[in-house]
Amino acid sequence: MEDGTAPLLALSGLTKSYPGVRANDDVSFAIHAGEVHALLGENGAGKSTLVKTIFGLVAPDAGEMRLAGKPFAPASPQEARAAGIGMVFQHFSLFDALDVAENVALGMDTPPPRRVLQDRIASVSREYGLPLDPRRIVGDLSAGERQRVEIVRCLLGAPRLLIMDEPTSVLTPQEVALLFATLRQLTAEGTAILYISHKLDEIRALCDRATILRGGRVVASVDPRESSARDLAEMMVGEALSAPARSGAAGGGELLEVDALSLPPAHAFGTALREVSLTLRAGEVLGIGGVAGNGQDELLAALSGEMRADAGRIRLRGTGVGRMGPVARRARGLLAAPEERLGHAAAPDMSLTENAVLSAHTRKRLARRGFIDWRAARAFADAVIDRFDVRTPSSRTAARALSGGNLQKFVIGREIMQDPVVLVVNQPTWGVDAAAAAAIRQALIDLAGRGAGVIVISQDLDELMEVSDRFAALNGGRLSAPRPAAGLSVDEIGLMLGGTHDMEAAHAHPH
Repeated sequence: MEDGTAPLLALSGLTKSYPGVRANDDVSFAIHAGEVHALLGENGAGKSTLVKTIFGLVAPDAGEMRLAGKPFAPASPQEARAAGIGMVFQHFSLFDALDVAENVALGMDTPPPRRVLQDRIASVSREYGLPLDPRRIVGDLSAGERQRVEIVRCLLGAPRLLIMDEPTSVLTPQEVALLFATLRQLTAEGTAILYISHKLDEIRALCDRATILRGGRVVASVDPRESSARDLAEMMVGEALSAPARSGAAGGGELLEVDALSLPPAHAFGTALREVSLTLRAGEVLGIGGVAGNGQDELLAALSGEMRADAGRIRLRGTGVGRMGPVARRARGLLAAPEERLGHAAAPDMSLTENAVLSAHTRKRLARRGFIDWRAARAFADAVIDRFDVRTPSSRTAARALSGGNLQKFVIGREIMQDPVVLVVNQPTWGVDAAAAAAIRQALIDLAGRGAGVIVISQDLDELMEVSDRFAALNGGRLSAPRPAAGLSVDEIGLMLGGTHDMEAAHAHPH
């Protein structure tokens, strides 16, 4: 902790510019041994550039770093690791077809013999409470177990500083508790942790210090335990935030009925859907939680029509749509926005206007007799940009040129402004900053308030509890019986996510 001792890592005046943007602007702060130090900020605040500088992926234009009092300027991640810096990235860099030990070896400059490495992995995973079998194939692991592989890979290098980027975004509450116990053990041994997360209640529970970035500059340094989550969010955004307001309109007529829907996995390491059943009423938001890889992508694909179920039925307003393709389902009002923004929800090299046509040509009548009405298409794209505050030079801008948060606002807005009967969204605020996330959640609630049915599939439990009328958990391709979201405890939700709920009268299935 900060007790007058010299810091482990001191950053002084770090500045980094890219064409048109100053990513880091005179950033200075210090991290001490045995401290969990939070780095907070909206998308685009400069967090990624800063940690890439520390990890040797980016060279600053100005400023300096000192590690244990000595000048520190790693030219590569290998140099950073050799100096005692470890990093667990938000998106895991693992090969599904290889086992745990093979994946760990790939991340080492000079891996030891396989038997020795297996023993070290088993020993370190036991020592830090991270159960892991070095012989298991990574494609068969849960998201939480995959994260353990990444952490153990770092711990084998005995890091002095461990950087963690959104480490709990794919974990159940029980796995989060396990991770926090591991991190506290590491800090008790003197390891420093730089912790990046948008989950502010976690920051308040875990971190000793928080440095807050806005527009590339340090705007505050606080003890997060002495600030509320709202205070921290408002420091990040620079303005007051309001919680989404519920309309209370749930409970209309039945819009969507899914009965015993089954679907094979989309790929070798995908998850089969197993007899998924649900009903959705007008004015209702149904939240579906689940750790990544439990059938979320398959469920959205089955509902949107991208994949045809091999068993079960889907009825929209009483009409069977299970045999229809995506265009026919959209025409009837069943719309979907997938998790992967670039490449699935939007074509990267197409303009926003062209991307608007891709999904809205039927319901907004943007094409007639095979010809696109470009004036109408531009007007629709401009309306989405205006209503959802999408920061872009114009509707002619290519999708890939937008930040992740702005593209997400465009994708969600494009679907909402087609007035769907039912909208299914997967990870609607993934990687989106606090202000944009609040706007998207409010837009989904407002859509339900106008009588639509909304299904929100998300790994963010706080988000689901904020927007949902009912909550169900997806585990191993099975959906639990939905329960009213009000009054559900974190423990109950965690058990549902882990698959130890009623499992539709004990349909237990072997892994």
